[in-house]
Formats: sequence, C-alpha cells, structure tokens
Amino acid sequence: MSTIAKSAIIDSGAKIGENVTIGHYSIIEQDVVIGTGTVVENHVLLKAGTKIGENNKICHAALIGGDPQDIKFAGWKSGVEIGDDNIIREFVTVHRATEKDSNTRIGSNCYIMAYVHIAHDCQIGNNVIIANATQMGGFVIIEDFVFLSALVPIHQFCRIGRYSIIGGGYRVVNDVIPYALAGGDPLRIHGLNSIGLRRNNFKKEAVTVLKKAIKFILDKGLNTKQAVEKIQSELPQTDEIKNLLRFIAKSKRGIVRG
Repeated sequence: MSTIAKSAIIDSGAKIGENVTIGHYSIIEQDVVIGTGTVVENHVLLKAGTKIGENNKICHAALIGGDPQDIKFAGWKSGVEIGDDNIIREFVTVHRATEKDSNTRIGSNCYIMAYVHIAHDCQIGNNVIIANATQMGGFVIIEDFVFLSALVPIHQFCRIGRYSIIGGGYRVVNDVIPYALAGGDPLRIHGLNSIGLRRNNFKKEAVTVLKKAIKFILDKGLNTKQAVEKIQSELPQTDEIKNLLRFIAKSKRGIVRG
C-alpha cells in the first residue's frame, strides 16, 4: 500500500506503483509513472512524461522532467526515463529531451548528489556517481561506472567513458576516454583509474594492458591516430582495449589527452 501525504497534488493521469511514498507538497503531473517501492520526498516536482522505475529515492525539492533550456524547443512531446535503485538528492534538476519523442535517460544504481543538473537529451549509464553541483550541457553521454567529482561543468555533446573518474571543479570540453583518471585545467589525462578498476575487480592482466594503452595516448610524440595504431598493433586486443578503441573511433569532439 502506498503512503501519500494529503498535501501532495497528483494528477489523475499519473500511474503510481505499489508501496510508493509521496511526501508533503510534492506535485505529480499527468503521464508520470512511478515504480514500486520508490520514495518521493517533500516538495518534489515530477513533470509530465517522467517515467521512474522501482526502489528509487528522490529527495527534497528535486525537479524532474522540466522543459529543456533550448531556444529551439517548441513544446513537443518528450520525457525523462529513470531506471531502478537510484538516489537523487536535494535540488537536482533533470530536463526532458529537446528532440521530439525522445527521452533524457538515467540508468540504474546511480547516486546523483545535491544541485546536479542533467540537461536535455543526456544519457546516463548504470552505477554512475555524480557529486554535488556538477552541471551538464545537452546531449552529454556518461557511460557505466563513471565517477564525476563535484562542480564539474561538462560541455554539450561530450562523452565520458566507462570506469573513468574526473577530479572536482575541472571543465570538460572534449571526450574523456574509458578507464582514465582526468583532472587539471585544461583537463588532461593523468593515467589509469587504477583504484576504480581494482574496486570493480578488474583482473591484473587487464589493468596491465590498459596501463600500456594509456601510455601510448599520453605520449607527446604521437598524435591520436598514431597512438591508436600502436594500441592496435602492439597490445593484446582484450575486451577493454576493444572498448577503448571503439570509444575513440566514435569521438566527434576529440579526446582529452595528456
């Protein structure tokens, strides 16, 4: 049985699952779906077209599904999709897609801390941690197991590769490769995210090969194409290396290097 505060305002067109908690003065608009076991705290606003999975916790004054901050947006139908088992902290804003019939997406098992802004059409993977007040432009892609420290501004269309970590307060204007440790102004790769890989039980052999790949990318005597060629010709083509090469091949903004 769900627990809904008397002061909450819930549109008749919203779909509320079992064992959902909705706090005081929260507003749930039409065409909102809230999955089983989700907790919506006080003063939360869930806008039309927002679909939330199971066992999420959405904290005080979060706003999910607001209109995109895009002057081209003309009010057409779009939304936000959120998976399961996420924690979305106070004053987080997640805007719906600016593309017609599209969705801004957040995966599952993510921890999104206070005052984070996830802009229109962003795609957030699973097991992502985003620390306080990190701000994203539109169409940003954050892959699985990324750790974004606090106060990181991310330029629109940038991609952050899986298992990478970015230090607090540093601006992202190019793609950050998977498995990397990035920081500094301007942002640069400082090496492999060794601690993150160890915590996620990567095998020593895989880490050793990735360290060699990162060294090629950091080599000032090589451009990106030459670094890729060395990785392809001199290193075992493990799953991690294949993923790294695919990521680089798809980059449109260019990758962050040393």
